[in-house]
Amino acid sequence: MTNTPLRSLARLAGRVLLIGSIGLGSAVAVQAAAPAPIQPAFKLGTFETQGKTFVGLVLKDSVVVDFAAAHTAIRTPASSIVAPTDMKDLITRYDAGVRERILQVVALVNSTPPTQRLPYVYQLKEVRVRPPIMYPGKLLNVAVNYRDHDTEMRGVRDMGVPLNNGPGAPPPGTKSATAIWERAPDDKRWNPYMFLKAPSAIISEGETILLPPGRKMVDWECEMGVVVGKTASRVPLAQAANYIFGYTLENDVSDREGRGDTRYGSDWMMGKSHDTFAPMGPFIVPKEFVPNPQNLTIRFSLNGQVLQEDNSSLMIHTVFEQIVYASNIMTLQIGDVIATGTPGGVGNARKPPIFFKDGDVSVCTYEGIGTLTNPVKALQ
Repeated sequence: MTNTPLRSLARLAGRVLLIGSIGLGSAVAVQAAAPAPIQPAFKLGTFETQGKTFVGLVLKDSVVVDFAAAHTAIRTPASSIVAPTDMKDLITRYDAGVRERILQVVALVNSTPPTQRLPYVYQLKEVRVRPPIMYPGKLLNVAVNYRDHDTEMRGVRDMGVPLNNGPGAPPPGTKSATAIWERAPDDKRWNPYMFLKAPSAIISEGETILLPPGRKMVDWECEMGVVVGKTASRVPLAQAANYIFGYTLENDVSDREGRGDTRYGSDWMMGKSHDTFAPMGPFIVPKEFVPNPQNLTIRFSLNGQVLQEDNSSLMIHTVFEQIVYASNIMTLQIGDVIATGTPGGVGNARKPPIFFKDGDVSVCTYEGIGTLTNPVKALQ
């Protein structure tokens, strides 16, 4: 850990500056020039040991602190807060004393000699990692939100846009979605597109992606997830950052085989919501440690071969614009997750295509957020 005091580090990391136009549907709300990545003072996760599920603080990606147990055991300094019962409760009360208590616990653990084993501290390998939020009320996913993913998918299926359109450019005749997404006159992008994915598809780090019997065209989409930090309805772009708690990872596993007919276009439920098709985690990084979510290196590998390598700066619509768009359709609640789209490099667009098969190992990484690893098994 750095010698910088934890409170100062957290305060520094939380400074986010939105510049440029703040009108709904404006070109791109960009962040301040990308600073160097910050080593998070802590990450947050949900864990299990000996039949007990608990919210944990993750230090250096290797040590897990049972926060409730540590809170009870540590009397100096004292704290009057009630320990959170789960991740949603922690997020709800994060700025009402919980964050301060977390920093106190982290400071004490970091100052404890390695030879002294605290009863509420575990090595990561000693506990079972669970999905960080069990479970989001809503899991929203953004379709085709990277320019290179747009380009590659046009060679696979009809995207509803002319082939000579620039990546992410609006099809002819595109107009505002009244009261949901108001286009600025100079906006050169198509409108956002979101779909719901079933929270029942969520599995955790290390759990197995199960290929449904007979389905041979199951693909990966390595994505960053935005964790909603407070109730959000009709949020203006200038305030969108205030509604984000932090970031996690999701692999938007996708069944590309289709439904056997063309009724009503894409069948998002069949394509996206099979059991185990939403690996999530392993942890949540509070936004104060992610100064610029629009400049993160992305890497996905399958069995050690890198197949996606990109940067979140290539998103068509930023994480902040996604909060705006979604909150103008439905009220977002604490703990909801928005998966922000995948870059180019999916298996379906390759020549020849590559799909998950029995025995594969999937690894999704976003710089500063973490790495999500899942084995793959084909059901018979």
